[in-house]
Amino acid sequence: MEDGVFLTWDDLWVTVAGGRPILQGLAGYAHPGELLAVMGPSGCGKSTLLDTLAGRQGPKTRQEGDILINGRKQALAYGTSAYVTQDDALITTLTVREAVYYSAQLQLPDTMTKSEKKERAEMTIREMGLQDAMDTRIGGWGAKGLSGGQKRRVSICIEILTRPKLLFLDEPTSGLDSAASYYVMSRIASLNQKDNIGRTIIASIHQPSAEVFQLFTNLYLLSAGKTVYFGPVSAANEFFALNGFPCPSFQNPSDHFLKTINKDFGKDIELGFANGIPTEEVIDILVKSYKSSDIYQMVQKEIAQICKQGGGALQKSKRRSGFFTQCHVLTSRSFINMSRDLGYYWLRLGIYISLSIVLGSVFSHVGMDNGSIQARGSLLMFVASFLTFMAIGGFPSFVEEMKVFERERLNGHYGVTPFVIGNTLSSLPFLAMVALIPGSITYFLPGLHHGYQHFLFFVIILFACMMLVESLMMIVASVVPNFLMGIIVGAGIQGLMILVGGFFRLPSDLPKPVFKFPLYYIAFHKYAYQGLFKNEFVGLTFPNVQAGNGSSAAVTGEEILKQTWRIEMAYSKWVDLAILFAMIVLYRVLFLIIIKTTEKEKAVIGKFMSATCKDKAQVSRGERR
Repeated sequence: MEDGVFLTWDDLWVTVAGGRPILQGLAGYAHPGELLAVMGPSGCGKSTLLDTLAGRQGPKTRQEGDILINGRKQALAYGTSAYVTQDDALITTLTVREAVYYSAQLQLPDTMTKSEKKERAEMTIREMGLQDAMDTRIGGWGAKGLSGGQKRRVSICIEILTRPKLLFLDEPTSGLDSAASYYVMSRIASLNQKDNIGRTIIASIHQPSAEVFQLFTNLYLLSAGKTVYFGPVSAANEFFALNGFPCPSFQNPSDHFLKTINKDFGKDIELGFANGIPTEEVIDILVKSYKSSDIYQMVQKEIAQICKQGGGALQKSKRRSGFFTQCHVLTSRSFINMSRDLGYYWLRLGIYISLSIVLGSVFSHVGMDNGSIQARGSLLMFVASFLTFMAIGGFPSFVEEMKVFERERLNGHYGVTPFVIGNTLSSLPFLAMVALIPGSITYFLPGLHHGYQHFLFFVIILFACMMLVESLMMIVASVVPNFLMGIIVGAGIQGLMILVGGFFRLPSDLPKPVFKFPLYYIAFHKYAYQGLFKNEFVGLTFPNVQAGNGSSAAVTGEEILKQTWRIEMAYSKWVDLAILFAMIVLYRVLFLIIIKTTEKEKAVIGKFMSATCKDKAQVSRGERR
């Protein structure tokens, strides 16, 4: 236990913008080898307390008070603590074995061999009782997989791979039945018996059964951000009884506590509960009684004793895997996810093939007469605009992948750069396939410009456009994480780019403010149109319908590009292609910068709010007292 983590917090206040308090003057501690339950009605501040203790509070909150680790102010080092969120953000296409093993490869240092990491992963799976489901896929929408309790245990497995000394669990039994809740919590409680070093475990829990309640060592009871009771679970009944609210016989104590301090349904409770006393008064009685009780004095002495004894600084030498290992593992994991997720690329491929057959049939044998000029232009415009437009179909799957990334990133499993590299590399084979197969149908059925070099350029342009759309949607996902809003925003941006790309309105006819400068030049459709048009028309000749009056009987493709489509001929199609690939790199780098900037902004805003509002918070806190 001497090597464990002692966590204390004293006079802890958390307020949001406007000065509304969420936590008010909380004090408590957590010992190694013990399981602390944080309980209270919905909205009482359970999750906020866990986030604050774990250093995860948002930028719009400010914090006052002391949070000490081993009696000193220090940050939680990677590998020392872990946080299991209420929502199970998991890659649904992976099996339990794959999900935990990939996470082990990312979290555990490169000094460990692959066999050692695999052994650690399988041992952790067995610790949580998932050995019979090792090869079962986690499952999600449209695919049956693990039960809710099993998914929760997979989330816990992933976070305890590094053998953290401090474990936070936010509502680990949310959505589970009583049997599953007991199984999950009993496994968590048994973790302290597996190692020589006891873990410090803090779990917020909403409504535990009587069996689950008996697993806890200490109880922290909150109501409206105030401490109603903190101390041993065994003494909670006596505390309520001494204040005139005894627990009825044969009733679950946790249910009794929550009913007593839940003011959301105060009118119903007044009729036949708590001796007819309004819930607000009941809470005030309990809060004041706790503050003047011997239990509170013991808590203060224990906090002082822990701070006096102190402890060593948390070791920061435990490192995760290296940069190249992270890139390799994330690429492999993302590739498997994309290959198994029907909605990522396979469904899109089927739709593309169907649409390409229809498109090729509509423009079949387009010919070389004068009327084919407009037909070829319309076909190429459709390919560059609407065929690539549907690349947003993979947005829902990417949003789910982003949820997993955000959870793993917050827990320090890997960096942002390896994630971007891994996602990019894993998508290349699928995008190439989606561009090649439908592209072949679209190109050869109408009989476009003969020559495989022209065909390959056509496919590469299609590939680049699809990758650009995916890159654009990644940026949208980082700014607008909501699934529905993200699709609307992404579709709107693409619609604007198509409109100013130079086909529906010729470049010289675009209004110069905004639409010509800068939208026309930053829309990737401009370069896609020009590259495809140059690839198709340069080298071809068509009959001249105005032949007669001294004009030539044929018109060249170069003349059509200049006069009809107003294409910029000062540079070749390869320059247009190079610009498209440069934009892909730019979009991916922009996505990387947005994520990193968002993280830094949250930290800076949080510090700024705490610093500028510190005096105001102290004054308002004194007034509330």
